[in-house]
Amino acid sequence: MTYETVKTFYTNKNIFLTGGSGFVGVSYIEKVLRSMPDVGNIFILLRPRKGQGIQERLDTMKNNSVFDVLRTSEGFDELLNKIKPVCGDISEENLGLSDEDFKMLCDNVNIVVHCAATLDFETDLKTAVIVNLMGTKSIVELSKKIKNLQCLLHVSSAYVNSNKNYAMEKIYDAPANYNDIINYTQTMDTEKLNSSAEKIMGDHINTYTFTKALAEHVVNDARNIIRTCIVRPSMIVAAWKEPVEGWTVSKNGPQGFIMGASKGVVRRLPVNKSLIYDYIPVDVVINTMIAGTWFSAQLPDSTPTVDGQTPIFHCTTSTCNPFRWNDISSILTTTLHNYPIRGAVWYPNIKFLPNLFMYWISSAIFHFIPAYILDFVTKISGGRPILVRLHKNVNRSLSKLAPFIFNEWKFDNARTLRLQEELSVDDQSVFYIDPTSLNWTPYFINLTLGVRKYLHKESDKTMKQALKKNFMLMLANTGVQLLVVTGIWYLSSFITGTPFLSNYWAALIVIIFGYVF
Repeated sequence: MTYETVKTFYTNKNIFLTGGSGFVGVSYIEKVLRSMPDVGNIFILLRPRKGQGIQERLDTMKNNSVFDVLRTSEGFDELLNKIKPVCGDISEENLGLSDEDFKMLCDNVNIVVHCAATLDFETDLKTAVIVNLMGTKSIVELSKKIKNLQCLLHVSSAYVNSNKNYAMEKIYDAPANYNDIINYTQTMDTEKLNSSAEKIMGDHINTYTFTKALAEHVVNDARNIIRTCIVRPSMIVAAWKEPVEGWTVSKNGPQGFIMGASKGVVRRLPVNKSLIYDYIPVDVVINTMIAGTWFSAQLPDSTPTVDGQTPIFHCTTSTCNPFRWNDISSILTTTLHNYPIRGAVWYPNIKFLPNLFMYWISSAIFHFIPAYILDFVTKISGGRPILVRLHKNVNRSLSKLAPFIFNEWKFDNARTLRLQEELSVDDQSVFYIDPTSLNWTPYFINLTLGVRKYLHKESDKTMKQALKKNFMLMLANTGVQLLVVTGIWYLSSFITGTPFLSNYWAALIVIIFGYVF
């Protein structure tokens, strides 16, 4: 089959996008407008919140740093005017759309991109079902009524198959009947439903992977009625190339702990450095979404599926460019010192611990003791103490995150790599989806710089001051370490009643403990 180019395909196409205000959503909007300015309108589902109407929320979105590159181009305002807010809510019946908006979408939309989801691994089952499963079902029902729909693109997750060590780009058997789960949600008492969650979910890790797996079956069941496509990213991290190397507004995954590490408040992490961790840059995800829609929309009417299923593309690296923390752990702390932040509260130093037991011990000493001291100082100086609460929240979440921290998954992405080959030479450079050439060391240096700029909001102008502060914090950190070692050495001598020098073993134990933990 001869394919038209991606840019040609999207010309004058109107898109309906859910989750448009999120990390993936704003990245998708920016890429489409920047690379395909001849696209039609992008209708985004927004709900009023925090005293803001949908137009105010859209105005806030337009100030997102993702648009900084686009903002310098000609016709920027005209391009942003293609973003049209639509009032609604993914968790409500018929998406909370008015009759007028529902009809408008049915009459005008050509492509539906469904990104909205609750990503909280601690969300109760009822909430996850309402948003992730019933929300997807509402999107499918709307898509069936759109007059000129060419494709429904559903953003899922590679971890829908977290109950398998190796997953292919296909839909496996459903963990439950999604209609039954929806019926339970609508008829069962909330407390009873949530208390039965583990039994209902079976071997799924949490409510997120369970409901996202069911949502895929909702999409797949519509494959012979409408064109469908599913993209499964793994852990989505900062941009590799576009719009700027290292760009991010997400605090999930490594971006979050690097943010805490650069402040000097996160100093220990439970990580098995020898395991493969599957990270995928957000720009690769966006390009796969764009190309996947293009591919699926042009499948022949006689066979609008692949192997009898909705086409599925894994946005993953575990099988084609595996990442291990062993590869970059030695340069991470160095990078934090080379590019420190002015807002650091202590000298950055990150250590990875191979199990939760070692982490709990280390966290008590290197996280909570400093946190209580700094919170006390903050409180008496009139500030708002937050560090103890922060570390308690982190530790509480670790029991939920442990399966993701200490397990290794491999996601086959052969079909996605073949999709790259289906693109024209020009499209391959614009909509790159092959991560095999990604070099993880410079990538994580750029990610760290991105965290500094976009999450800590520190410009290059603060670097000189930050380096001076980092040097002073290094001296203070060294002084505290010497004080602790000497203090315990002296205390052991006092308790045992033996000469100070003969208790060198006490100082040695402290040093070894600090090295191990």
